[in-house]
Amino acid sequence: MTEPILVVTGPTASGKSALAIELAEKAGAELVSMDSMAVYRRMDIGTAKPSAAERARVPHHLVDVVGPDEPFDTATWCRLAQGVVDRAAATPLIFVGGTPLYLMAFFKGMLEGPSADPELRARLEEAEDSEPGCLHRELSARDPVAAARIHVHDRKRLVRALEVLERTGRPISEQQDTFHADGWRVPCRVLWLDRDRDDLRERVKVRTRAMLDRGLVDETRSIRDDVGFSPSAAAAIGYAECLRHLERPFKDEEELRNRIRRSTHRLIRRQTTWLRRVPGILRMTDGFDLDTARRILAADRARG
Repeated sequence: MTEPILVVTGPTASGKSALAIELAEKAGAELVSMDSMAVYRRMDIGTAKPSAAERARVPHHLVDVVGPDEPFDTATWCRLAQGVVDRAAATPLIFVGGTPLYLMAFFKGMLEGPSADPELRARLEEAEDSEPGCLHRELSARDPVAAARIHVHDRKRLVRALEVLERTGRPISEQQDTFHADGWRVPCRVLWLDRDRDDLRERVKVRTRAMLDRGLVDETRSIRDDVGFSPSAAAAIGYAECLRHLERPFKDEEELRNRIRRSTHRLIRRQTTWLRRVPGILRMTDGFDLDTARRILAADRARG
């Protein structure tokens, strides 16, 4: 029987990558990035991609897949991830990242949805710009189950939910029902790094300052002035705030830093909400080191 794939996940700034690299080195494994923004080339500082030294320590897959101006979606990521699994043969893989939709779509299974409709998406985006909150109200009326699971400010998921309704007549909550079914389509063991809220807040503070000190605004400007950003890439936390800052500067860098931090904390709440719903997850609440992780995994293996 094939050993289940190990998945290391958790909210932004929880330390997933560092732990996954240590686990991979000990196991002779390769890493598969499960990060929806690490797929974009040139978006290096704001996505906290693994460094060249870290990639030299352990091979990484699904990093720097497309240009920042190119479209990319969950179905494409799942197809590429399956290709990595198929080619791996006897090489163990560890999936690492904080995009719960990728986790659920690949390991639970993804219903085939309609392709993107740029005109419909533009119309929905314009409606939300004109009347903030209208997309969530419309979804609440048409698919209340999905609306209850999508935050009023999560524009990307609101647009997709309404797009699915318009193009198929079926609610996207049917996909979410698949996610909440028992068992995994692809056998896996999911290790969730769940840090204390105050600890995460401090880590986000340090991380945000470091990104700006490394030149996040200049990196954003360089991409904007060269090839530009696709809608999904432009929505990436850090880059979205820097783009607004470049268009109409905030009062000072402190305001920019605070806006990025607030967006990051909203993302962390969404990630945590997703992970709390996943049955059978291995929750790691202290230690956050290699020995603690290996004890948790060994205990789970013994139970199973």
